Amino acid sequence: MTGAGTLDERYFEWLYKFVGQVRNKNPARSHWRLAEQLYIMEFTWFVHNDGNRIGDGVNLRFEFLEAEGLSPNDVPRQWIDEGCSILEMLIGLSRRAAFMADGDEYNWLWKMLDNLGLRVYTDDVYIPDVQNEVAWTFERIVNRTYEPDGSGGIFPLKHPTEDQRSVELWYQLSAYLLENGFG
Repeated sequence: MTGAGTLDERYFEWLYKFVGQVRNKNPARSHWRLAEQLYIMEFTWFVHNDGNRIGDGVNLRFEFLEAEGLSPNDVPRQWIDEGCSILEMLIGLSRRAAFMADGDEYNWLWKMLDNLGLRVYTDDVYIPDVQNEVAWTFERIVNRTYEPDGSGGIFPLKHPTEDQRSVELWYQLSAYLLENGFG
């Protein structure tokens, strides 16, 4: 393998460019610790077709390997087959949003994190209580315990046509884009 650091460390740094573009040394402007937590949390699903979001996230690993000049045969198969992290899922979903509604994945990722109220969690305030809040936020997402209109979720709607807790994330994104004039 090329470069310093473990494969996971290098991959996480590569993923971070979608969150912070570059690592900011000022803890009041960095979201490194938030991204780290999202990277170690696994995205699981139970709503039909949300498994496709895992595919989007895992595909980032292949893109990373290509950027590093590596092939899947150069890394342990278990690394490729690991579950999809929340961070990978969000980046994959932000790329879908950017494609569907123009813009870039960086801004769409932050729109999603804003909808969840997580932008305020910079490194300088990242204490155990914050870690618990972030974990609870994504437990709410995974378990679909947010409001029927999507409030508390990634894509809140003002005028939903159905209970968003039973709608796959792809259709939640589509409804959000349409309602907000992006589609």
